[in-house]
Amino acid sequence: MNIPSDLKYTKDHEWIRIEGDMATVGITDFAQGELGDIVYVEVETLDETLDKEEVFGTVEAVKTVSDLFLPLSGEIVAFNEALEDEPEKVNSDPYGDGWMIKIKLSDPSEIEGLLSDAAYKELVGA
Repeated sequence: MNIPSDLKYTKDHEWIRIEGDMATVGITDFAQGELGDIVYVEVETLDETLDKEEVFGTVEAVKTVSDLFLPLSGEIVAFNEALEDEPEKVNSDPYGDGWMIKIKLSDPSEIEGLLSDAAYKELVGA
């Protein structure tokens, strides 16, 4: 299981890469493995400002649909449109081409509440 050390994580299995006041968000390798083959990613919150832990979209796998929770408060400024035609990128490259959204952070102090790679490994038993 791949858990990069340069990212932060949530208990809901989202990862977040923070770059200044911007951040990229996706689901973890663990999450995509648990979901199985991903067939659709829906994000209808583009250009909206949401609070931490609010639902920003859904990911649909062959057998289930799961909500996606925002790791930090902010405005959703981009959606990875490549996922509309190739949602399987979430399975094949969850930390790269399978990213889901980019957000402009509204409260950087919330970063302190995220999990480190070590804490996330402990959460998933890796």
